Amino acid sequence: MEDKTKSTEEIYEILKNRIIHLEYAPGQVLNEKDVASEFNLSRTPVRRVFEQLKNNNLLEIIPRFGAQVALIDFLYMKSVFEVTRELEGYAARLAADRITDENIKELENIVESIKAYDIVEDYQKIIMEDEKFHEIIFESCGNPCLVKLLYDLHMHTQRLWYYVQRDVSEMNLFLGTMPKIVSAIKARDSLAADKCAKVHIDVFVERIRQELL
Repeated sequence: MEDKTKSTEEIYEILKNRIIHLEYAPGQVLNEKDVASEFNLSRTPVRRVFEQLKNNNLLEIIPRFGAQVALIDFLYMKSVFEVTRELEGYAARLAADRITDENIKELENIVESIKAYDIVEDYQKIIMEDEKFHEIIFESCGNPCLVKLLYDLHMHTQRLWYYVQRDVSEMNLFLGTMPKIVSAIKARDSLAADKCAKVHIDVFVERIRQELL
C-alpha cells in the first residue's frame, strides 16, 4: 500500500496556504494534536512546522496556550509594502531584459482574463490571476535570491488581498496598472517596468489606507 504520509515541507505549504487564503481565520487557534492527527504524524514534526510558520509571521506560539494564526498587523504590513515596492520594481526591471516572449504572452493573457471577470462575483479568481501575474515576473527576473525574498514577502500581501475582499469593488486596482506593467516589459523598457510595478503597489496601499486605516 502506498505511503501517503506527507513531509513537513508539504504540511508547511498546506498550512501556509490555509492561512493566506483565510481558511484559518486570523486569531484562530490551531491544535497541535489535531493537525498531527489530520496528517497521520507525531506532534514533533507538527511542532517544527508551527515554528516555521511563526518565523514567517503567520503564526504566534503562546506559552501554555497553543498556536494562534497571526492577526493582520497593519503596521507590519506597512513595512512589508515598503520593502516589496522596491523589490518588485527591481524584479520588473530585470524581467524587462530577461523575460521570454512566451511569458510576455502569458502576462497579456492574464490581463485579458481579468477584463472578463466581475470584481464581486469573481474576486477569488482575480486574486489567483494576480498571484500568477506576479509569479511570472518573479521567475522571469533571473535572480534566485530576489525570487526567494519576494515569495517570502508576497505571502503576506496575498493574505491581505483575501482579507480586504469586502472592501474592494474597483477593477482599476488591477486593470489601471497591470496592462502598463506588461506594456513596459514587452517594450523591454526596464525603467518604465520598475516604475509601473511600484505604482501597482502604491494604488493598492492607498486603497487600504482609505478603507481600513
